[in-house]
Amino acid sequence: MKFKSVFDIIGPVMVGPSSSHTAGAARIGRAARHLFGKEPEWVEIYYYESFAKTHQGHGTDVAIVAGILDFDTADDRIRESIEIAKSKGIQLTFMEEDAAVDHPNTARIKMGNSQENMELVGISIGGGKVEITELNGFDLHLSGNHPAILIMHNDRFGAIASVTHILAKYEINIGRMEVSRKDVGKEALMVIELDQNIEPYIEKELSEAKHILHMAKVVD
Repeated sequence: MKFKSVFDIIGPVMVGPSSSHTAGAARIGRAARHLFGKEPEWVEIYYYESFAKTHQGHGTDVAIVAGILDFDTADDRIRESIEIAKSKGIQLTFMEEDAAVDHPNTARIKMGNSQENMELVGISIGGGKVEITELNGFDLHLSGNHPAILIMHNDRFGAIASVTHILAKYEINIGRMEVSRKDVGKEALMVIELDQNIEPYIEKELSEAKHILHMAKVVD
């Protein structure tokens, strides 16, 4: 069976013990892997509230690392994911945080290599479902209920229009769109939920559009 998105569980089968703390955690890790686009050289995982209290006993540690290795929620290798990651030379750091957050099942993942890095916040909302609420300091609301693209771009006139023009040309309908920026004229982030997946040639055209810096497709 094929994933509709990086957040979808393949059927009801998963490696336990908890849908929230294991399956959901794996999907947060896998979302981070797909958004980063490659296997990282180092990973820092920060746990909050319920995750911080139970991450070892409920398998959250191995689940997030498994997702980062691009294992799905039913993969038996989840149990050995930390050892597998270390065998690949990936440096892992786990931290328990005491800061207050909006949801008890919250994890912050920092990952990177010698050229680039990424920071993501995800929450496990129950039943294996997750939401990504922050990416590289940008607030967002990404549930994975629909195919989506995340586009980092320069905050310039015409950047948004260049993206929407390409989607319209290929008759790709936008279900929801939000744009956020940290400062005028700096980097900005478009989050666009679509009614259908986009083909690789459309993805390539979007990534080459004017003012676009980076694009990630949160679909398989």
